[in-house]
Amino acid sequence: MKLISWNVNGLRACLTKGFEDFFKVIDADIFCIQETKMQPDQADLNLAGYEKYWNSAAKKGYSGTAIFTRLKPLAVNYGMNIEEHDQEGRIITLEFEQFFIVNVYTPNSKRELLRLDYRMKWEDDFRAYLKQLDNNKPVIVCGDINVAHQEIDIKNPKTNRRSAGFTDEERGKLTALLQSGFTDTFRYLYPDKKDAYTWWSYMMNARARNIGWRIDYFLLSDRLREAVKDSTIYSEILGSDHCPVGLEISL
Repeated sequence: MKLISWNVNGLRACLTKGFEDFFKVIDADIFCIQETKMQPDQADLNLAGYEKYWNSAAKKGYSGTAIFTRLKPLAVNYGMNIEEHDQEGRIITLEFEQFFIVNVYTPNSKRELLRLDYRMKWEDDFRAYLKQLDNNKPVIVCGDINVAHQEIDIKNPKTNRRSAGFTDEERGKLTALLQSGFTDTFRYLYPDKKDAYTWWSYMMNARARNIGWRIDYFLLSDRLREAVKDSTIYSEILGSDHCPVGLEISL
């Protein structure tokens, strides 16, 4: 089974930059996107053979997630059933016979960490939500988790220690999630791989110079990790300030 996740930073814009070409070539069973920045009726997507599920933010042109899947789910849930977190279209959960998949776009802590306190509450509630699912059946989590976990996951760790996405607080919450029974699939397979990033600033020619951050992930319940075949970063794919990431798993 092949799964893809991509923060498209506005699907309508990404559609003009090769989204559908990549979608067809990669031929995923489940394709998750974050930061759609749209309502479902604002783009004409011809994705034959796929079910489409959208969770758009109450605020127009902001945030949002979607899942396109060949496999029909048993059930669909939008958000984590907590009103203060469920206004921005950040989570879609599909239940299948053998697993759940959770597509997430984690809130950014913002410049000067204006939203860090809220982010900490989100992290605790999201971890509890995933653990509740995991008690039922294994979970695959994908998306823009908006944190570079270790120094190896960011080009310039020393100068970014108090930057949103690399604070000790945010990194600690991802550590806590992993310690609660989840695996970072990329680091599981490639623990020492350097210069492997999924997001680059549009400024300072950062992408061409590979001055990036790894903030897009496939995580999964520890008991699924032996089924992982590969965890891929498609850094050559343009169209957004993020690149797609992929998971191949035998279920």
